[in-house]
Amino acid sequence: MEEASQHNTSEDCWVVIDGKVYDVTSYLEEHPGGDDILLEATGKDATEEFEDAGHSKTARELMEQSSSGNLTQRSLLFQKWK
Repeated sequence: MEEASQHNTSEDCWVVIDGKVYDVTSYLEEHPGGDDILLEATGKDATEEFEDAGHSKTARELMEQSSSGNLTQRSLLFQKWK
């Protein structure tokens, strides 16, 4: 989680959802909810917020294309979404 937390700008934007790291930098301007929502989630575990938003199957498929890796559950405990 420490590495993901270092990617927290509009030029280098990673989010963590369900233990997977996603590089969403190139998607910021295209995100239907606006880039602010993604920027608030950078470098953090945003699983709960992602699920609450009710993303479509298509959105989930797009995310899989930007997956940068996996995190262990233990590492996720250190920095939860606030």
